[in-house]
Amino acid sequence: MTQNDLYDQLQRLDGQGYGAYKSLKGEYDFGDFTLHIDHVQGDPFAAPSRVRVVVPQSVAGFPKGLWEVPCRAIALADYLTREFYRATQRRERGSGSGKSGLVGIVRPSQAMLKRSAAGVTGDAVELRFTVGLPAFGRRIAGRQGAELLCRTVPKLVESTLFYGALDGEAMQRQVDGAEDAAELRSQLATHNLVAFVADGAILPRRSGVDQRPLAEQAVPFKSPDSLRVTLTCPHAGAVTGMGIPQGITLIVGGGYHGKSTLLRAIEAGVYNHIPGDGRHQVVTEPAAVKVRAEDGRSIAGVDISPFIGSLPQGKSTQTFSTPNASGSTSQAANIIEAIEAGATALLVDEDTSATNFMIRDRRMQALIAKDREPITPFIDKVRQLYTDHGISTVLVMGGSGDYFDVADTVIAMDEFCPQDVTEQAKAIAAAYKTERDPEGGPSFGRLTPRIIQPGSIDPSQGKRSVKLRARDVDQLQIGTEAIDLSAVEQLVEQGQVRAIAEAIVYAQRYRMTATTPLPEVIAAVMADVEQYGLDCLTDWPMGDLVSFRGLELAAAINRLRTLRTG
Repeated sequence: MTQNDLYDQLQRLDGQGYGAYKSLKGEYDFGDFTLHIDHVQGDPFAAPSRVRVVVPQSVAGFPKGLWEVPCRAIALADYLTREFYRATQRRERGSGSGKSGLVGIVRPSQAMLKRSAAGVTGDAVELRFTVGLPAFGRRIAGRQGAELLCRTVPKLVESTLFYGALDGEAMQRQVDGAEDAAELRSQLATHNLVAFVADGAILPRRSGVDQRPLAEQAVPFKSPDSLRVTLTCPHAGAVTGMGIPQGITLIVGGGYHGKSTLLRAIEAGVYNHIPGDGRHQVVTEPAAVKVRAEDGRSIAGVDISPFIGSLPQGKSTQTFSTPNASGSTSQAANIIEAIEAGATALLVDEDTSATNFMIRDRRMQALIAKDREPITPFIDKVRQLYTDHGISTVLVMGGSGDYFDVADTVIAMDEFCPQDVTEQAKAIAAAYKTERDPEGGPSFGRLTPRIIQPGSIDPSQGKRSVKLRARDVDQLQIGTEAIDLSAVEQLVEQGQVRAIAEAIVYAQRYRMTATTPLPEVIAAVMADVEQYGLDCLTDWPMGDLVSFRGLELAAAINRLRTLRTG
């Protein structure tokens, strides 16, 4: 059918019951592009209808250099998504009941991520979005619908998906910046680095809910000479900045001097960022994980014995389960689970850690004998994590100098300016002995991959075999169970949570068995997504899925309260 056929059909539907909109499902030739109406909402107050437009590359006209390399294609698709999003925010929605007249697309963060909303290939450009088909009450507003689908949508497509209508220089900057960031990240291992923070970077954000760079009074980052390294990018050329070495790095300093700000930039460095973000040349090794204490979370069958020995009444911690973890047991489980999922570096802030998990000083050791204290503090395991398993740690620490004894590098933040104080810290450690006794033995301890019982994941609710819902970036619902993700701090978009929900169901259906360890399940799901795209997770094309790491997929599974292992 053609654009005119759709226009005429909408005119005929005017005034009919809302269910008659179902007849629109199908494909329409608009000349320069094809409109696909994949799903029609059943009610003006329901989730909007899902549509796609496909523009042949011969019409869209994007130069091959913008999309021929995968990371560049992702950056270009990200740019187009942002342009379409901004265009929808500028338009007036019009009148009508419920979601009438709405045109929406996933809201992008400061990160450049692969999203199912947009894709660019040598054949075509595809964009997926939602529309609220107009109604007054529950009667079709056909004339408004015709204006929306046959006039408004084509204007949006022409202004955001045709190369000639866009800012070519801005597109080039974004695509080049993504390739530069990917190249910087690829050089970390060669230089034995966990992370790299470029000179001139702007790390502070405007607020906790506004991740744009601080507009005023932001201090550009400047590396101390002793930690400065030079990396090379294909477009920006030589880039200097602070290299954070593998091993154990402390970030110290007074309150409000930028310790946590630096750590948050490092944790965000697992993603590429848009030009102008201030962190577009801050990169971190891809498998770095932020861990923290998480009072009240559920734990299923985790071997936390490297950190916590037998509990009172002889309760074993080798397959530890609880519906209501303490700060110390939750932080121990978070670390073990991160390692199980493939973490290569841990990012820890003392402000969000359990004090008794982080340190047990000499005085407390003298008062409470070790045989009465099951917790082995992190200070006695952090070195073993690196020597036994090659896992580095970057730790914000403002309250305990005992960590000077185990640190390889100590960075002091002073009014957002970093200083290398490693030698001073080592001298202080030598002059002021802690005299505390190391605990926990000479090695880290055993790591035991778990097997998840597939039947403990039930996505059904009532008569629906699958019921999923993503609530912002901190909670998802699978069936009747809610999963709290507020402590999984490297999730940055709601679409990641939505995709993770689909991935959990996909894993349960196709990859989990009674004998497959969880790391193998996660690896198989991520391999499928890499090979087939996010669409492999759903039964029909969805426009609201955003790429995620296997680390966050594992974190979500681990927080399901019905989870069972064995």
